[in-house]
Order: sequence, then structure tokens, then C-alpha cells
Amino acid sequence: MKIVVFGATGNTGKRVLAQGVRTGHEMTAFVRDPEKLHAQQEGRIAGQVTVIAQDIMDPESVFAALAHQDVAILAAGHAGQGETFVRIVDNILSQCERQPLFSGRVWMMGGAGLLDIPHTGLIGNDLPGFPPAFQYHNRNLERLRRTGLDWSVMCPGTMVESNAEVPLNRLHVTTEVLPLALPETIRELSEAELAGLLFSRLQELDVSYEDAANCMLNHAELAGPFKGKRVGLAYRSEMPAN
Repeated sequence: MKIVVFGATGNTGKRVLAQGVRTGHEMTAFVRDPEKLHAQQEGRIAGQVTVIAQDIMDPESVFAALAHQDVAILAAGHAGQGETFVRIVDNILSQCERQPLFSGRVWMMGGAGLLDIPHTGLIGNDLPGFPPAFQYHNRNLERLRRTGLDWSVMCPGTMVESNAEVPLNRLHVTTEVLPLALPETIRELSEAELAGLLFSRLQELDVSYEDAANCMLNHAELAGPFKGKRVGLAYRSEMPAN
């Protein structure tokens, strides 16, 4: 597949790029600083990636980069940028919608706070104590839901360096809901109590950057099982809900 990565020098983007090359995809890196990209990859994928060094806020540059691509992976920006983050995402999605030569598959990075909390009808980002900046993830999700594109949102917890001791078959993937075993009795908690419970279990949502990257690359096809879904990741725990 032909895959363009926006934010290809970020912690997630650089891993998507390298893993995409290793698995035989035709990768394009949309970056601000090509020298940073080459330094990060240490020549390992030199000559195997098309590099576009342009302003991600320039509509025509993004529009041109999307031509003949099968997949766009949005790993650019972060919630701490506020309105700038929202504009980055909106510009890329708008050009995906405009570009007739783009196939229409989009993966966007979000966070675990976008996922439904089982038994409650709530999401973490709306609970007291969660960083107000996470509301920008909510807005980007709302933007996605207004589009006709074939989209998915990757919603990991804290991403960490790869741990070779974690067996691959322990990766637990969910759609729409947090990948945590939680008892039905949590619906009786106040929002503040629920937030406290989730904060106490955040470490269970740690996943590697590589596993998040691989999940997106392994589900890059159109009309796949994650179309229009929020996707959660965790490592399987033997601890049942009680």
C-alpha cells in the first residue's frame, strides 16, 4: 500500500514509517525538517521513503501529498498545542476530502480518554481531573465523525518504549470501549470517584509505540473491522473484574 505519514518525526510517526518500510509498504513522510528525519532513521531506510518537506498548515501542500495515496496516518501535533492541533487535523482531513486521487483511509492518533468507560456512558476526557487540553482530542473526533472518509482513531494510554518481554499474543484490542476489566458496580460511582479509579489503573493501559504503529499498519485496508471506530490497546491481564 501507499501510505503517507503526517508527523513522521514524532514518537509515533517515526515508528510507523520504519515499520511500514520493513513490511513492504510504499511510505511517504510529510515533515517540516527532513534532516531530523534522516538523523532519526540513521540511514536505515534512506532511499526507501519519499520525503515531502512542507508546511502542514498549507492546504495545497497537503492536498498534493495525498495524491495516489491509499492511507493517511495523522501523527502530527498534540493536544498541548490547543487550537493549532485542531487546525492541523482539520486541514489534513479537509484535503483528504478534497483530493479525488486519495483512496480515503485515515488513521488518527487520539488517546484512551476518548474511549467509553464500560457500564457508564461516559468517556475519560470528560471526567474531573483529566487535563482540559484533552478536549481538543474530543473536537478532532467530532470532526472525523462529520466526514465521509473511512477513518479510525488509535486510542492508546501512555505509550512507552517497546518491551521484548511482553508476548505479542497478550495484546488486547478493543473498539469503542476502554480495554480494562471493570465491574458493573462502577456505574454507582460519582464522576470524581470514577476518575480516581481510572487514574489508579492508568498503568494497565501502557502500550509500546511499536504496537500502536503495527496495529494501524495491520488494519490499513478500506472497509475493515475498525472503520468508523475508536480503537483501544492494552496488554492482557489475568485479573478479572469483580
